[in-house]
Amino acid sequence: MIVTIITFILVFGILVLVHEYGHYYFAKRAGILVREFSIGMGPKIWWARKNGTTYTVRLLPVGGYVRLAGSDDEDEDELRPGTPVTLQLNQDDQVVTINASSKATLFQGIPMQLVASDLVDGLWVKGYVNGDESELKTYPVNHDATVVEHDGTVVQIAPRDVQFRSASLPARMMTNFAGPMNNFILSLLVFIILGFTLTGVPTNSNQIGKVNAGSVAAKAGLVAGDRITKVNSTKVANWAELATNLSSKPNQQVKLTYTHKGETKTTTVRPQAVKQGKETVGQIGILEQQEKGIRARLLFGWQQFIQAGTLIFAVLGHMFTHGFSLNDLGGPVAIYAGTSQATALGINGVLNFLALLSINLGIVNLLPIPALDGGKLLLNIIEAVIRRPIPEKAEGIVTMLGFMILLVLMILVTWNDIQRYFIR
Repeated sequence: MIVTIITFILVFGILVLVHEYGHYYFAKRAGILVREFSIGMGPKIWWARKNGTTYTVRLLPVGGYVRLAGSDDEDEDELRPGTPVTLQLNQDDQVVTINASSKATLFQGIPMQLVASDLVDGLWVKGYVNGDESELKTYPVNHDATVVEHDGTVVQIAPRDVQFRSASLPARMMTNFAGPMNNFILSLLVFIILGFTLTGVPTNSNQIGKVNAGSVAAKAGLVAGDRITKVNSTKVANWAELATNLSSKPNQQVKLTYTHKGETKTTTVRPQAVKQGKETVGQIGILEQQEKGIRARLLFGWQQFIQAGTLIFAVLGHMFTHGFSLNDLGGPVAIYAGTSQATALGINGVLNFLALLSINLGIVNLLPIPALDGGKLLLNIIEAVIRRPIPEKAEGIVTMLGFMILLVLMILVTWNDIQRYFIR
């Protein structure tokens, strides 16, 4: 169980780190201030600041985020009128730190009860100093000043010129797309790595790689290198077609047409009935041809990537056309259950699970649903079509509605997963 928990944290952490780093990297390139880069959710257990970004690790390993300055899903400003704060000034009497937390103390700080502030355009704060309501003072705020938030997190303020909406439309679109893009890249790389961990990779050809001694195939005269071209009257061009045709005929007499050293031959076999779960399949004791070259391994990784993506799109298409139940969806609990199964298969099982999760996360995030990256990209496309920015208020409302729907869905999915894996 400990190994499963550690593997789950590592897999989830890698997925989140890679996804969020995509947003982070392209936001930085576009001149957008990344206020916080967080791995995990909930209370923070570690943090550090560098180049204007606060990096945090939080307690619950079930997600993560980047806070882009001025993005529609960023938290509201905590500096509301009436908030008690402490100011720290530089030698030019500009505010460089605003402490709104009881968990931090500023050296030689100036206590103030905030009356008003503008940390976007005007860059100033106004309030009563030392609790004296007869002394209302205004201080200019440095462009790169920081705020110590209520939970103790230190973040940089977000003036207009470094906000998300100040970047060009192509830069914003790339920033939104970069998270899923990174997940696709990770998935492909892991599938390729898997190809290099195998002694050989399947070629998906109709050529026999090995014949088990004493098997049905061996008794029928088949040897490694033979190429099966027909099962009864059905042509087979690759291993998938061959395996499908043979597995569907347990204990049935089957005529095989094959080539042996360039000569076409026929033989008759009766596939042995083998129990696989609840199904009975036919097997004749042959293994697929494998290759060990670099090109074959790279091609194997690419094919696995394409097959995984095709399968996910097929499942999504079926859900949208035929309806879906909560059992079609899975949250962190389902991922934990999958991690447990993958861990039992060793490192290759974990790598395969990571690759599948990564491409799944990338595709799902591109769905045109508000609050997901795909929803944000859809708004970007609408902005490009109408040739004017979508009003911030309208964009914020749409995003909030999408977020609430996703939150409710996640709660339902998580509860369903708990019942499915631990109660029923």
